[in-house]
Amino acid sequence: MFQIDVVEQCRANNRQAQIQLYKQYCGGMFCVAMRYVKNGDDAEDVVQESFIKAFQKLHQFKGEVTFGAWLKRIVINKSIDFLKAKKQHTVALDENYMQVSEDDDWTVENDITLDQVKTAITKLPDKYRYVLMMFLIEGYDHREIAQVLKLTETTSRTRLLRGKSYLKELLKEKVYGTGS
Repeated sequence: MFQIDVVEQCRANNRQAQIQLYKQYCGGMFCVAMRYVKNGDDAEDVVQESFIKAFQKLHQFKGEVTFGAWLKRIVINKSIDFLKAKKQHTVALDENYMQVSEDDDWTVENDITLDQVKTAITKLPDKYRYVLMMFLIEGYDHREIAQVLKLTETTSRTRLLRGKSYLKELLKEKVYGTGS
């Protein structure tokens, strides 16, 4: 059965098609949620809520992107909403006044391991971590990040650059032993 046929059957409330779509995407979406919420039980909850929302909003799926890409956006939004609800307060900074220059240099010291980079990413403030993860790991561009996070593209670029700078500082502390 083709993916579009399954989606159409889901729109018609076919439970078997919904189960088939769920089985096809639940593992991958769990991995996406885990990258954000870092807890298996929470990630399962996020994935469940994401599928519920996806099935409720299936009429909004226009097929302009793959169903997986559409669902992934829902999972990322639900993950971020979950983390925001957990924190219950965030301070919004207006970063729109800054001019952003592109910096594509992501090199780090040779003795930095992938695990050290992953650990350092988890230490970034949320607003930088989300943009950095969506850009580097999920492969989103600034337009897509801006839509998902409800930011301007300029703010997305600014947060990526600041997040990268912050990340490099954290990794320097590892290399030179100036961190705790």
